Amino acid sequence: MRALVTDPGAPGALRLGTAPEPEPGPGRLVLDVHHVSLNRGEVIGAAGRPPGTVHGFDAAGTVREAATDGAGPAAGTRVVAFGEGAWAQRMAVDVTAVAAVPDGVDLAAAAALPMAGLTALRTLRTRPILGRRVLVTGAAGGVGRYAVQLAALGGAHVIASVGSPARAAGLAKLGAAEVVIGLDGVGEPVDLILDNVGGPQLAAAWQLLAPGGDIQAIGWASGEPAVLAPYSLFSLGPARTMSTFGDVREPGPDLATLLALVASGRLSPEVGWRGPWDRVGEAATALLERRVAGKAVLDVTPAPERTAP
Repeated sequence: MRALVTDPGAPGALRLGTAPEPEPGPGRLVLDVHHVSLNRGEVIGAAGRPPGTVHGFDAAGTVREAATDGAGPAAGTRVVAFGEGAWAQRMAVDVTAVAAVPDGVDLAAAAALPMAGLTALRTLRTRPILGRRVLVTGAAGGVGRYAVQLAALGGAHVIASVGSPARAAGLAKLGAAEVVIGLDGVGEPVDLILDNVGGPQLAAAWQLLAPGGDIQAIGWASGEPAVLAPYSLFSLGPARTMSTFGDVREPGPDLATLLALVASGRLSPEVGWRGPWDRVGEAATALLERRVAGKAVLDVTPAPERTAP
């Protein structure tokens, strides 16, 4: 079968290649992949993986072969999936990592949800946000645009931080009460920060935390180190914290939550780039150059039917 594999010499370190056919197993189904989505961090990390590795985590399609123990959705079910090796014509994935796509939700839109949507949802759940001030940095990206919408749905006062005026487009419509460039204009302390930028901006954001506030360190788009001044971690009152994020265990129920919000019109998948998967180099470059608002989605060429041996 065809797949997007890592290649350090290719644009974005990704190219179309071949990979072995996946097989179902107990608690593991095989999916015919129709669409995949790219995350900027995955593109950055592609060059560091062994050449020929099937890359990616986000996919949507139809169940080709159900799990051998009968667990999970039946063959023919439209699903979104989160699992390693997703960028291929077929993928094997745990039944706990898929969710059925409701009627009326486009599979390409569903493919844009998993990694970015799960990250936004799970980091926002770490603190009560109703009536709180929530700052989202890198708000124009995939995680950021989901976080702005979900935080607004949760009753937060959302401050969306972007790197340039051009990147601010559409964020107020998604629910941001304030849109700022960098951290300029954030005049009052904030209770929760979802940081996608890292570097000097992360160190500066620490100073904006209210007592008892928390930074969820999600991404590091700046590629620069964050240096904290001596004694800057000291503060009176309830402790301020900085937390890592990486929990993507058993994402199926949370994927279903995100899909329900999309189906009801309360969450927009925010697909900013879409094209056939043979244009992966173009999509990867657009992500790396921050020319995509939201997610990049690739349409996968269907695989031919497998023949019996």
